[in-house]
Amino acid sequence: MQTNNETTIKITMNYQELLKKTENYVNLFYSEHTDPTLLYHNQSHTAEVLDNTKRIADHFQLDDRLFFIVSAAACFHDTGYLIKSEGTHELKSAALSQTFLTSIGVNEEDVDEIKKCILATSMPQMPETLTEKIICDADLYNLGTNTFRDKNKLMRKELEAINNNKIDGITWRASSISLLENHYYHTAYCQLLLDKTKAENLTDLKNRQQEKLKKVKPAEGLAVIQQENQVPNSNTPVVGKAPKIKKKDRPVKGIETMFRISSSNNIRISVMADNKAHIMISVNSIIISVVLGLIIKNLDEHRNLIVPTMILLAVNVGAIIYSVLATRPKVTGGVFTPDQVADKSVNLLFFGSFYKMNFKEYDDGIKAMMADKDFLYGSLTKDIFWQGKVLGRKYKLLRISYTIFLYGIIAAVVAYSAAIVFF
Repeated sequence: MQTNNETTIKITMNYQELLKKTENYVNLFYSEHTDPTLLYHNQSHTAEVLDNTKRIADHFQLDDRLFFIVSAAACFHDTGYLIKSEGTHELKSAALSQTFLTSIGVNEEDVDEIKKCILATSMPQMPETLTEKIICDADLYNLGTNTFRDKNKLMRKELEAINNNKIDGITWRASSISLLENHYYHTAYCQLLLDKTKAENLTDLKNRQQEKLKKVKPAEGLAVIQQENQVPNSNTPVVGKAPKIKKKDRPVKGIETMFRISSSNNIRISVMADNKAHIMISVNSIIISVVLGLIIKNLDEHRNLIVPTMILLAVNVGAIIYSVLATRPKVTGGVFTPDQVADKSVNLLFFGSFYKMNFKEYDDGIKAMMADKDFLYGSLTKDIFWQGKVLGRKYKLLRISYTIFLYGIIAAVVAYSAAIVFF
């Protein structure tokens, strides 16, 4: 047992040490390869992305290995800007990371995953794994923060310095608007944390753009409006990366929003139902305690209260039973088959479909679902449908519980009053 513990500690300390070496190397690399034209993609930006990455990774409670992978990718993801050779900066960054990480003893599997995370930041961002989604969101984290405007200006100055060409303000805002409209965060954490501010940044950009367009000639204004309605190409100035997202390659934002809002509403309503059930259970439990403590032991002296007391206890027990049934979890099989994945009949978004399976089987099923838009949307639809079915059952049982309590309490009070007055 001690040997296993020692091995675990050794592995944990090893990844921490590897990350420390990686951070030191990248900091030194930036110091030795300074480029005054990189006003945005510099050491400061890399440090911010690394901080964002660690914040998101902590939220998802990644183990030491995955934490190292996504953090190392954040360290290297923009180092390619400092390498003056052919190829995209993502490819150059991935190659540099492979050379260094291999030299310090990082195994081949981890190096490959780090490279995939780096390459996932290229536009259009289409990450597949959780680590890839984390690095993508961390890289464009500022789009949903109050620092967006300042970062946007830095990016514009950087492109002007690199190309030695002044970029018109209206043209730049048009490309920035297009970026924000076509970008979406991949992790639920960033969606909840940043989507609202990102929408505010987009609204602010559009308002400023409209003000500027009113001051230009009609022909120039029309040209800019047409540009805003197109997704920029790779040569269009953007914030952080050049958006080349094709709408047909990604889900429609309206559909995503519909599913997200529907699921959130169902979860919120389910929590409300559980709270209602908890209230009913607590109130009736207190009443039963009072009845047992004060009335039952005195029934020999007040036999006229036996019937009203029995009525009250029956009401309390009935209300509690239906409240418990409303919150009682239903456990399903927890296993799905490859045939169910093939015919798209399984809901992989519900834990009851897979909690008894190993990760490899579930991962294969999820990848098959993500590769098939109809399967993905079908699973989301099933998830919302069955959430609704569960809510319907909960509220039906709660209604019965509250009805029993409402009319039962009235009946018990009437019975006590009659017993006291007439008997």
